[in-house]
Amino acid sequence: MPKDLIAPHGGSLINRVVADDQRDAMLTRAQNAPLVTLSDVALSDLNLIAIGVVSPLTGFMGSEDYKRVVHDMHLISGLPWSIPITLPTATDIADTLKVGQDVALADKSGKVVAILELSEKFTYNKEVEAQNVYRTTEEAHPGVARLYMQGDVYLAGDVWVLEMPEPEYPNEFLTPAQTRAKFIEKGWKEIVAFQTRNPIHRAHEYLQKVAMEIVDGLMLHPLVGETKSDDVPADIRMESYRVVLEHYYPKDRVLLNTFPAAMRYAGPREAIFHALCRKNYGCSHFIVGRDHAGVGKYYGTYDAQELFDEFDKRLIDITPLKFEHAFYSKKQQTIVTAKTSIYGKDDWMFLSGTQIREILTRGEPLPEEFTRPEVSEVLLRGYQQMKSES
Repeated sequence: MPKDLIAPHGGSLINRVVADDQRDAMLTRAQNAPLVTLSDVALSDLNLIAIGVVSPLTGFMGSEDYKRVVHDMHLISGLPWSIPITLPTATDIADTLKVGQDVALADKSGKVVAILELSEKFTYNKEVEAQNVYRTTEEAHPGVARLYMQGDVYLAGDVWVLEMPEPEYPNEFLTPAQTRAKFIEKGWKEIVAFQTRNPIHRAHEYLQKVAMEIVDGLMLHPLVGETKSDDVPADIRMESYRVVLEHYYPKDRVLLNTFPAAMRYAGPREAIFHALCRKNYGCSHFIVGRDHAGVGKYYGTYDAQELFDEFDKRLIDITPLKFEHAFYSKKQQTIVTAKTSIYGKDDWMFLSGTQIREILTRGEPLPEEFTRPEVSEVLLRGYQQMKSES
C-alpha cells in the first residue's frame, strides 16, 4: 500500500472475489456442495468480506473470534473489532453439514453466489450477544429483534465469492481498492469519512465542512443496505445527497460513495465498526456525532465518542472527530454547537426524525434553517410519491 495512505485494518486489504480464470472450477465445486440460503444481512456481510470492507476478515467468524468480539471487542489476533460478522442458519440445516466440506451460499432467488469452506459450526446465546452488542435484550430494538429471529447455529469459514452483484447506484459505488486508487489520483493523503443513513441537513453540512478544514478531502459515505422501514428510502436519500453536493460543496474535494452495509443500530459498537470499515477504504479520519448509529433511547448522546477512548489508538489507527450536537441558532442566525452557542436551549432549532416525517407527510417544505431548500424539495417530492403509491 502507498505509504501516504492509512494502511488497511490488519495491514492488508482482503479480496475474496474469485478470479475469472478460477470461476469455472469454483462453480463446479459449488454444484457439488450442499446449499444454504442467505438472509439479506448475511448476503450484505458476504459482499463486504469479498471486497475487503471488513478486512482482515476472510470469511464468517469462528467461535473464538466471535466470543472475543462479543465480550471484549477484539479479534483473537488482538485487533480491535466490535461487531460479530457471522452466518446464522437453522439447526436442522446445520445438522446436514459436515465441517471440512464446501457449502454453496445462495441468495433468496436461489442463485449460488459464493462458496463457504466450512471450518466450524457452533451454537450461541442470543441474549448474551444482544446484551453485549446492543446493550439491551428488548425485542423493541430492531437489531435485537433481527438477532432473535435468525437461526440458532453459526457457520464459520473462509468464503470465495463467485460474482459480485450489480451495485444499486453504479455511478456512486467504489470498492476500498478503488477509493484508495481514487485518493492517490487526487493527491489526497488525509480523508475524512461521514457515515449517514439520513438526508444531509444544515447541521451535518456544518460538521462536514469543519472537518474538511483539516483534511484533503471528504468521502460522503451513505449506507444503502437494509435499514428500518421508517428510515428515508435510499433512492430519495441519494437524490438529496447529489443535489446538496451540486450546490453547496467544492466539487474537487468531495467523493460521494455508497456503503453497501446493513444497519444494525448497535450505537457505540457500530460507530467503531463504521470507522474501521472506512479505514479500509483509505480514510484517516471519521466523523462521530451525536448518537451515532443509535435508535430510540438505548444509548447515551455521546457514548459512541467515549467508546473510542477504550481502544489502543495505535491499533484502531483512525482518528475519530468528535463533534457536539449542531443546530441552528435563531438569534445568531447560523449553525452552532453547544460549544459555540451564545444563547440557551430556547434559541436552538432542531427537528426530530418524527417531526421531519410529519412535516413532509403534510406536504409542507422543511424550514430553510434546518435544511437546504433543494434538499427539502427532493424529500417533499419523494414523500408525495410514496404517499401516492401506498
